[in-house]
Amino acid sequence: MPSTLMNTTRDHKFILKEWLDMNTIFNTERFKDGYSVDDLDFILENALKGAKEVVAPSNIDSDQIGVKFENGKVITPQSTKDAYYFIVNNGFAASNVDPDDESALPLSVVWTLNEYFIAANPSIQTLWLANSGAAGLIRDFGSEELKKTYLPKMYSGQWSGTMDLTEPNAGSDVGDATTKAIPTDEPGVYLIKGTKCFISGGEQDVTENIIHLVLARIEGAAPGTKGLSLFVVPKYLPDENGNPGEFNDVHCAGIEHKLGHRGSPTCVINFGEEGKCKGFLLGDPPGEDGIGQGMAQMFKMMNEERLMTGLSACALAASAYHNAVEYCRQRIQGRPTSDPKAGRCPIIKHEDIKRMLMFQKAHVEAFRAMAVQTFWWADIENYSSDPEMRKKASMFLAVNTPIVKAYCSDMALQCISEALQCYGGYGFSEEYPIAQIYRDARIYPIWEGTNYIQAMDLVGRKMTMKNGQVFAAWLDHIRQFAEENKNAPGFEKEFSLFNNALAWYDEILKIWQGFYSKPGMIQLYATRMLHATGKLWAGKLLLEMALIAQKKIDELGKDHYDYNFYQGKIASARFFINNIIPEIGTFLQILKNGDTTCLEIDDSIFGL
Repeated sequence: MPSTLMNTTRDHKFILKEWLDMNTIFNTERFKDGYSVDDLDFILENALKGAKEVVAPSNIDSDQIGVKFENGKVITPQSTKDAYYFIVNNGFAASNVDPDDESALPLSVVWTLNEYFIAANPSIQTLWLANSGAAGLIRDFGSEELKKTYLPKMYSGQWSGTMDLTEPNAGSDVGDATTKAIPTDEPGVYLIKGTKCFISGGEQDVTENIIHLVLARIEGAAPGTKGLSLFVVPKYLPDENGNPGEFNDVHCAGIEHKLGHRGSPTCVINFGEEGKCKGFLLGDPPGEDGIGQGMAQMFKMMNEERLMTGLSACALAASAYHNAVEYCRQRIQGRPTSDPKAGRCPIIKHEDIKRMLMFQKAHVEAFRAMAVQTFWWADIENYSSDPEMRKKASMFLAVNTPIVKAYCSDMALQCISEALQCYGGYGFSEEYPIAQIYRDARIYPIWEGTNYIQAMDLVGRKMTMKNGQVFAAWLDHIRQFAEENKNAPGFEKEFSLFNNALAWYDEILKIWQGFYSKPGMIQLYATRMLHATGKLWAGKLLLEMALIAQKKIDELGKDHYDYNFYQGKIASARFFINNIIPEIGTFLQILKNGDTTCLEIDDSIFGL
């Protein structure tokens, strides 16, 4: 059965209207003549309505029928096409990266809406989301001719875009890519030859053309990632009227048969089997040093896709949570421990069920806050006229991105597992929604650079950026909040625990500095370091929102219709601080022990 979508927009309204300062975004030159905060209720409610009524029904076909591969072509269910064109035709997709579209929404709003559509059917998310990223790269780095040729139909969703990095023999080690770009007599035009795998939407029958953005190495360029360049490679070369014309020697060799996302065409693509595949260079060719611009260009898209991955994990964890709440309210089983003679009761009255639901609720609200706030910073970096604010935004984006991607996608699986447990045996059955949600969510720790890559990005690059000044400023922002609010009425215990965690984290950092001179230790503990950092940041955001909620309760009173919502925000913070934050102290003890078993043992012991 299909999953039930979030039945409320309330937390999203809280984030955009009560917590984040959206007026700062709406008052920028880019958006000042468009929407305002007053429009958000209408936008959110209509997006959720469309997600429920149009996109969610396609989820059944995506999972049960999936995509088919016949004679080199990918066939998708009709409901996939209906859902895709609902999203793009209503302005929820690539039109928002069009600088000339007056109806465009800020990233922080667009990605809030995307949570609904991803939860409705995660299989089709790459069809419109990758297109937005690809169009953005052509917009930022393409020649005027490339922009004129490709962007109008990509913005409209009539054509789709993909990101082509991974190769069968290279995997995450992108620098080992062997796809070649051979110069032609025409400036900026190259012949592309090579194979890419795991290409989401690499072949499909939804849009009339597919625009691949392909990383390839021009002959003579430097080895490794630094020698790669980025090319626009259409499936069909546009004719003189801008319509799909000659086939561009782009062949789908097959599709992956996946645990989840069965309605998403994940393809192996061969470029240039007949030596006729044309690619159009983005930016400049490598100079005398052999260094190309491809990876720097692609990372602009990759970083947004990494945030998308974290938000996607949030979307499915939220869907699982809301399904679990609904089931637990309806499932009658057992008797309350407080009054065993009272008769059987809904399982939501049982203590351990409430614990599991609270675990999910607190984490989902943290994931959502982490992701949407980071997109808010992206809006600041893109559109603010204040150079100091843009500088601060760049700093927060650098640190936040790997945490949003990895922490949210790792912990979302634990949340979904708790949701499945709430169902008991029914949760393990495909007749109920959590089984599919768990299958679909399992890809997110792998997508867009595995979570170990994200952890190494955090500890190897972001923590050391500008001699550690960027991460220090990021952490000081959390410290300042904790110090300013340590005596907040009613939250003294929570802030005491949180300040303890900050002290633990300072000890962690001291030990961590010593690891940089010890081979293998950074790599061994990197993932757990990212998790500890994610917990600290999540706790800060939940407390920040809880203080707002308490102020609202003080203003509105217990009889107000929103009382339960605000109480829930406070409960999420209390639960997280009291139950999750202490795990940072456990990690400190692990680091103090500094166990090196994994480094010392010979790999021959495995599998015996």
